[in-house]
Amino acid sequence: MRRRPDRTLQVLADLGAQVAVLQEADKRRAPRPAALPHAMAEHEGWRVLPFGQPGGSLGWHGNAMLVRPEVTALETAHIELPGLEPRGAIRADLLTPIGPLRVIGLHLGLIRRYRILQLNALAHALQGLPPLPTVIAGDFNEWGRTAPLEAALRGLRLLSARASFPAARPVAALDRIALGPGLLAHAHDSHGARPAHIASDHLPVWADIAQDG
Repeated sequence: MRRRPDRTLQVLADLGAQVAVLQEADKRRAPRPAALPHAMAEHEGWRVLPFGQPGGSLGWHGNAMLVRPEVTALETAHIELPGLEPRGAIRADLLTPIGPLRVIGLHLGLIRRYRILQLNALAHALQGLPPLPTVIAGDFNEWGRTAPLEAALRGLRLLSARASFPAARPVAALDRIALGPGLLAHAHDSHGARPAHIASDHLPVWADIAQDG
């Protein structure tokens, strides 16, 4: 029941990721300061991409993205998502060791109807951009069938489910990664090694991604 950002950073280090997408990265009350302070993340070798708002927040609608020095951000943007609850997604076009990559971080709503609307809005926003190999990662909040969500993703495919919630005894695959054409995952899973089971109420999910051909 204590906020320990050092545990979050330990889990990220254990994953060995080059790009990390976070949800609920800011405290809930205005001005929503970062739950994971910028200076702590930077001390551990991460670069915080500029999605935050005035007041010291790490991200936008709680979504944040960290990258290692070998990853260069070419462009960053916010994507508005419809719904009863305040929701949004973040987008970063990156130059990575596997080539150009578009990474979307999101946290979908609690009601399925709005989750589908949000993914449709995201797909519409992406259609207006120059094509890039695309990864979508975050909390999809889906407890049931994912076929309607996959239809709304329009050509992106969800990697097979890995239970991630609740962290202490995961039974639900709420946290998912979707890949667009031209990408494949050599491996993917949830990460349950200590202290991931107490660093968050969700286990992190990861994917080792490469260009397809």
